[in-house]
Amino acid sequence: MVSFIDDHRVDYGVEPICKRLPIAPSTYHEHKARELDPDRCSKRSTRDRHLKAEIKRVWEENFEVYGARKVWCQLKRECFVVARCTVERLMRELGLRGVTRGPNCWTTIADDSLARPADLVNREFSAIRPNQLWVADITFVPTWSGFVYVAFIVDVFARYIVGWRVSRSLKAELVLDALDQAVWSRAIAGDLIHHSDRGSQYLSIHYTEKLAEAGIDASVGSVGDSYDNALAETINGLYKTEVIRKRGPWKALDDVEYATLEWVDWFNHRRLLESIGDIPPVEYELMYYQQLEESFEAA
Repeated sequence: MVSFIDDHRVDYGVEPICKRLPIAPSTYHEHKARELDPDRCSKRSTRDRHLKAEIKRVWEENFEVYGARKVWCQLKRECFVVARCTVERLMRELGLRGVTRGPNCWTTIADDSLARPADLVNREFSAIRPNQLWVADITFVPTWSGFVYVAFIVDVFARYIVGWRVSRSLKAELVLDALDQAVWSRAIAGDLIHHSDRGSQYLSIHYTEKLAEAGIDASVGSVGDSYDNALAETINGLYKTEVIRKRGPWKALDDVEYATLEWVDWFNHRRLLESIGDIPPVEYELMYYQQLEESFEAA
């Protein structure tokens, strides 16, 4: 209403407009006086103004994908004392909102003619340590120059993305490159299971040989629906929601590759995940190793 009065006060005057609107002239003049002199604002208004700046900062620093709960969690991590309902109210006033998930799409093509490993996971996507269970999957991205494909390998313990690759081809080289990155980046010690769906890329001879060379046990979903690889599908869904659908359309592979690099770095090091206590994956893994070191010292 104040902005409406500002737009028409020259033509009609403040008092005549206020007679038609549910606002007193004194209220309008007080509002304009507070705009010129913030010290006249109430304590709540002053606090709201400062909180709005912090809320907008957190939202923008996190790819503009966080909803009120995630923004509230991040503010608490930064030692701001604020109620979740306050964050919700101020985000509404700012016109800020989180992204919403879209429908899932499946990229890998099952090949029942190929021999496949047993299902060692049986839809139990949990781990008590890093490098105990990895899940892998592929998704696609439409660009102006044609489809490109993105492969991810995720460590189930902290949802840490250990390997990824972008390619124009769905051939086995796509998943092999992601696997090479994952093996190179992690110190594999002890039993490790690699789980995927029944896509022909993951059942190829080269891929199974690469897993065997690294001492990794292969596992493939036995039923052949999305629930057999639900956690990997979840990560793909977040990627498509937070990057691909939000920031498209995409011109070429290079654009997708750079955006994926940025997102993976943010996801691993700064994104808050509810499933691990609203902390980033790297922090969750660090807590595990710190507890392990403390137990060794105590022994």
